[in-house]
Amino acid sequence: MEKVLLDYDWTVMAPEIIIAAAAALLSLADLFLRENTDRRFFSWFSLAAVIAAIFFTVSRFGQQPYEILGDTYRVDDFALAFKTAVLSGVGLVFLLSAWGVRQEEIRFRGEYDYLLLAAALGAMIMTSSADLITLFVGLELLSISSYILAGIHRERYASNEAAWKYVVQGGVASAFILYGMSFVYGLTGSTNLYTIQQRLVEAYQTGYDAFVLLSLFLMLLGFGFKIASAPFHMWVPDVYQGAPTPVTSFLAVVSKTAAFALVLRIVLVGYIFLYQMQIWQQVVEPVLLVLAGLSMVIGNTAALHQTDTKRLLAYSSVAHAGYLLVPLSTLGAVLFESTFYYLIAYLVMTMGAFTVAALLEREAGHGNISGFAGLSRRSPGTAAAMTVFLLSLAGIPVTAGFFGKFYILMNALSTQHFWIAGIMVGTTVISYYYYFGIIRQMYFRPPASKDRMRVPMVPALLLVIGILGTVGLGVVPEWAVHWIGDLQWMSALTPLNAGPPGP
Repeated sequence: MEKVLLDYDWTVMAPEIIIAAAAALLSLADLFLRENTDRRFFSWFSLAAVIAAIFFTVSRFGQQPYEILGDTYRVDDFALAFKTAVLSGVGLVFLLSAWGVRQEEIRFRGEYDYLLLAAALGAMIMTSSADLITLFVGLELLSISSYILAGIHRERYASNEAAWKYVVQGGVASAFILYGMSFVYGLTGSTNLYTIQQRLVEAYQTGYDAFVLLSLFLMLLGFGFKIASAPFHMWVPDVYQGAPTPVTSFLAVVSKTAAFALVLRIVLVGYIFLYQMQIWQQVVEPVLLVLAGLSMVIGNTAALHQTDTKRLLAYSSVAHAGYLLVPLSTLGAVLFESTFYYLIAYLVMTMGAFTVAALLEREAGHGNISGFAGLSRRSPGTAAAMTVFLLSLAGIPVTAGFFGKFYILMNALSTQHFWIAGIMVGTTVISYYYYFGIIRQMYFRPPASKDRMRVPMVPALLLVIGILGTVGLGVVPEWAVHWIGDLQWMSALTPLNAGPPGP
């Protein structure tokens, strides 16, 4: 007997319902408030909603996976882990927004907050969807909200240019993804990933192998834009520089995390048979490894010439996307552990770095790296925190970034991909130049002003969270890796009524 809507346990979607309700309430409140009313409390309300959503998400760990509407929407450990990372990143962004976005800087402050919630909802849908339609809906909800947020500074030319480039290139990327999905539907007659999993094998074995691979590569082309990997990265520096710093941090950590969840869900569920048939190793793996290598080389070398902090971190983001592509390419034994650990490490250290960038940008009135000059004399604690974040981004022991790169490097070595491991090591050494360039500014350059820099409570709290996460994951990485390894990742690969997943 088929279930009807009321037969499902909708409490499993409590996090999504909370975020959607909060966005709806804020949009209604924004309509009734006067234009000159200070709307900074919107960020605090949004942060409270995010914390509540995190509580309901974390409370489901250890429970049996649950599906809604014929395995279209799944709540399993895979979804819960990525959802927790997304919500944690969004919470930190709202914390930064409560301080870092002034009413006079963004005239439509209400829109800013509920669009961030809408983008977070899209990211959450992406982590749990097991159907091409719901996956694409979540992707576009995240993307369209991000396009608007990138151009929320309507009076700034750089913000308008960033939004324009983002929406045009993002639309093209979405078209490629949708085109690839249309091939999948044509080959299988279904949009459900688990039905696709079975029927793509039949299509591949009955003469449609070229179309199966074409569908995958079309989607991977679009995904390359979403995760900001080379050579699909051209939008990244302009958008990162032109968008408000809290939005930039959202794109760097939350959007990237959700995009990798989407790629893993589609590739590992729909196309895992390519690995079992040795086709992955012959065709797909070399392409992904080349993209990973290009991202590392282009991202790190382009960052060497940057003088703007956010553009430098943008190219750094491209390089980190390359590192994250390595475990997906090789499909090693610690794929989930290395990928998720690195995403969490990248989240805390990048949010910390953008917090310091926002502090200096507000004080100096520009985002040039020269704003870091003499920071160690004006605010020793802030300089020390930024040093920790930069050392972690560079992969220096003992930090979260070091162990993140170490686990990915071990993944490459264990699968005997020595050339990509060499590129990882070489480009990591190159990155020392521009990361240590900022440290050199902070400790060996005279400050433009001798006045001490005051750090307000909210960014100070963000810096403390960032340091605790960066250093904590670096000091006891085995705790995080064991927790990640204990999650039932493989449950995401098979439908719930198909029995336990195979090896």
